[in-house]
Amino acid sequence: MKTIQEILSSGTAYLEARGVDAARHSMQSLLVHVLGCSKTWLYLHHDDPLSEAQLAPLRELLRERGKGVPLQHLLGTTEFYRREFRTDARALIPRPETEELVELALHTVKPQENMRVLDMGCGSGIIGITLALELAKYRPQVVMADISDAALALTLENAAALGAKVSTYRSDLFEAWEGKNDNPVIPPTEFHLVLANLPYVPDGEQVSTEVSHDPATALYGGADGLDIVRRFLKEALPHLAEGCLVMLEVGHDQGHITAELMAELGYTDCSVLTDISGKARFPMGYAPAKSQETSVEE
Repeated sequence: MKTIQEILSSGTAYLEARGVDAARHSMQSLLVHVLGCSKTWLYLHHDDPLSEAQLAPLRELLRERGKGVPLQHLLGTTEFYRREFRTDARALIPRPETEELVELALHTVKPQENMRVLDMGCGSGIIGITLALELAKYRPQVVMADISDAALALTLENAAALGAKVSTYRSDLFEAWEGKNDNPVIPPTEFHLVLANLPYVPDGEQVSTEVSHDPATALYGGADGLDIVRRFLKEALPHLAEGCLVMLEVGHDQGHITAELMAELGYTDCSVLTDISGKARFPMGYAPAKSQETSVEE
């Protein structure tokens, strides 16, 4: 029988030969998953042999990972902001950049009692659920919307597992607020904090094998990738409280363009924050006063 160390080495080589990024990390994670142990236990028992009964499920997972199936789909979970979230093909796999977006928002927003929070395009629910839990002492009213029923089901599963109090609505951006679908209840409005990780990949752009496992509706956003972002920024305005902080995650070369769009629509103090790699991907701005909107309309 082969030892854990031998399996780890041969499995890593197998994944590397198939172009899998962070192959050793993937192999370690698969071993931890199959054996039901921690990485620390794995290292302390690297000379232990593995039986055929233990190797059989590992081989199948290894083959799937070698084909480019995301590690998060194989494990069924991913860590986000120190919590375990269920992840599968129903929604976009959480990215490290999205965790940075949440961190920046929590450091920027001025919390208030009973504040209304919106996570638009919520997917697996990582943004809204994290905000609901991190801001719990302020008793926020967290609203989460997505065009996909499957994604909303995943959001509710994660919210229940983590004990987060949220409300979900199926909506193509703000159509539910306009009574244009079959939702029996119109969602709350006048939000104080809005975060959105909307589709921003330009149509036809090549994506990695792993990213291709994400739902297409969560990826592609028109010719330049910003069609849905433009709609969102415009349609959001009537639903924002004065001074509402609006932050988005966009592509690494779309941040400044998006901030300019926000300024043109009347958002104030527009800027772009950078991710840990220095890429300007988090445009932000504040909702204008309602009186300003009214004077323009009149």
